[in-house]
Amino acid sequence: MFNQCMGMVSSCLYGDVDWSSPSPDIPASQPIPDVILDTTTMGQEAVVVKNGMRLCGTGAARASSPILQDKAYWEVKIQQDGIWSIGIATPSADLNKDLGLDSCSWALTNTGIVRTRGHQEYKLSVQVEEGDILGLSYDHVELNIFCNGKNMDTPVLGIKGTVFPVFYVDEGAIVDAIFENFNHTPPQGFEKIMIEKTVL
Repeated sequence: MFNQCMGMVSSCLYGDVDWSSPSPDIPASQPIPDVILDTTTMGQEAVVVKNGMRLCGTGAARASSPILQDKAYWEVKIQQDGIWSIGIATPSADLNKDLGLDSCSWALTNTGIVRTRGHQEYKLSVQVEEGDILGLSYDHVELNIFCNGKNMDTPVLGIKGTVFPVFYVDEGAIVDAIFENFNHTPPQGFEKIMIEKTVL
């Protein structure tokens, strides 16, 4: 009687399954990288997908970790054109607005303008297109921008405080953040963003 009762409970909870047959092959999911796009601080209409690596919708998202090491490098792939901007920002940047319009963010825009505080600092000599890979390097002195591995010679200076990589999209733009396994070799001495880990 007890076995029959337990069989009915098991059937109710787990269905009528033949537990003696081998289990199906379920592919392992890809591991989530240490640094991803932070969904807890993103703009209200921003959408983050693909294990925290793709940004779409309207708004900005920053990386889940600030840049703590001396020399950091990351990349962005322009998956779909529209209005976009990429760069770095302090924690107080408004992630519902385009980047580089205030004193809290420094950014390259889809029009090829490098700006901060709403002022143009540089204009790229190349047009960034869908499929292009943009690299950014930051060493706490200057932010440099690369397009498909080539340095654009647009050093942005005067950045102070704690900063995060940041990405903004609007009007159909889609960008992929690349924090490891880069498409292009980082400049000498630069490496992926490291996260602070507690040592026990």
